[in-house]
Amino acid sequence: MTACGVKVVNMNKNWNDQMNNMSLNGIRAAFLSLGCKVNSYETEAMKELFRKAGAVLTGFGEPADVYVINTCTVTNIADRKSRQMLHRARHLNPEAVIVAAGCYVQSAGSALLEDRSVDLLVGNNQKKEIVKLVYAYLKDRSFVNEPAKIGAESEYEELAIDSMEEKVRASIKIQDGCNQFCSYCIIPYARGRIRSREEEAVVQEV
Repeated sequence: MTACGVKVVNMNKNWNDQMNNMSLNGIRAAFLSLGCKVNSYETEAMKELFRKAGAVLTGFGEPADVYVINTCTVTNIADRKSRQMLHRARHLNPEAVIVAAGCYVQSAGSALLEDRSVDLLVGNNQKKEIVKLVYAYLKDRSFVNEPAKIGAESEYEELAIDSMEEKVRASIKIQDGCNQFCSYCIIPYARGRIRSREEEAVVQEV
């Protein structure tokens, strides 16, 4: 149970099997990326997952059924900006599903669900499952996803993109995390230990 008194549901094989026939046909989805180029890349990858599931992508300032904010936590200012954008999404459509994803989710944890502007949490290393998570929430509004314990993750999360919107130069992600644990930096706690992408996957995307 969380502080909100709702049951936390963890993904497993049986749950994944039940989600295989999911569809987001006609769902309007808006995305906002905060922070670094890694977040920008991952946001584009999540957009592609939504597009392939049948969702209609809209601009963040436009009416949508689902708003996904890929958050940042590198500074206190980044934390505040993440909260502001989550609140802005709720203001844009009070009935929409508001998804908080990424680094601020990892640092704030389930306490974020106490914020009435947030409906669903998607931690780092869970972004490839975002369509399944949103679909599960749309089917059952009591569904709660527990962000992964990122420090225990040893596998690279395989995300890929075919194109980047509004970008002249495309990016490709080959590594995640950090092992240095510098006293001033939260990255190892928000993104976990270093995990590298398989060479074949990098070549295929290029």
